[in-house]
Amino acid sequence: MNLVTLLIVLGMLLTIVALGTGIGSMMRGGEYDQKHSADFMMLRVVAQGATLVVLLIALLVI
Repeated sequence: MNLVTLLIVLGMLLTIVALGTGIGSMMRGGEYDQKHSADFMMLRVVAQGATLVVLLIALLVI
């Protein structure tokens, strides 16, 4: 497994963890959700975007 593949897999895993944590926060509700749900969803968007950028760079280079 090369570095690009590893970065893509780690990015996908981070996206899944952030999404799951955000959904869990919304299910929990209350004060915790109000403080953290937007942060979890922003982390998901950033991780997903970074993974997509690495994937596109890999497609252009290879």
